[in-house]
Amino acid sequence: MNPERHTRDGGRVADDALLDAAKECVLADGVRRTTLTGIAKAAGVSRMTLYRRFPDVRSVLAALMTREFSALLQGISGDLDTGDTARARLVAHAVAGVRHLGTDPLLRTVLDRDAELLLPYITERLGATQRVAEDGLRAFVDQGHTDGSIRVGDPSTQARSLLLLLQSFVLSRRPATTDDESTVDDDALLDELAHLLEGALKP
Repeated sequence: MNPERHTRDGGRVADDALLDAAKECVLADGVRRTTLTGIAKAAGVSRMTLYRRFPDVRSVLAALMTREFSALLQGISGDLDTGDTARARLVAHAVAGVRHLGTDPLLRTVLDRDAELLLPYITERLGATQRVAEDGLRAFVDQGHTDGSIRVGDPSTQARSLLLLLQSFVLSRRPATTDDESTVDDDALLDELAHLLEGALKP
């Protein structure tokens, strides 16, 4: 059960208000320089109020990342036209996700200023945000098996493989398209991603 959170004047503070304050701090100062004290100040609450809900900065940031990227992925689903097949929908959503994540201010701040903080989620374990993305991919894969548009295989393995492919595009897209010695057009790269996905998923 989550404890009640109150401002200094006794009013209840919503989780989103605390996470909004955390986002403000990260965008301004980067992850490493963000502190519970700074977040509490930005939210207009006491440090103890924030501490009762989030014991450390890491837990605040984990909740923030999950909220932001889950909302981004859900927003993509609402903006895209429905494809004729599950495979078409998966490809469209995957490419749009890579495109939008590459320009998301929060992710860009992390990659530009504190990229090393993402290393554990590449080499040691999957985080909550990755699990959310994988669940969405798994749903498309299951639908594709049902309508026959995605080749038969173990759905968990297929979804995990797709996650790893898309993750590499999200993390490396900027250097891959801005290298002075071998520039690759961004739209062309995303078109190639669509072809890769189509080829891998087609029965």
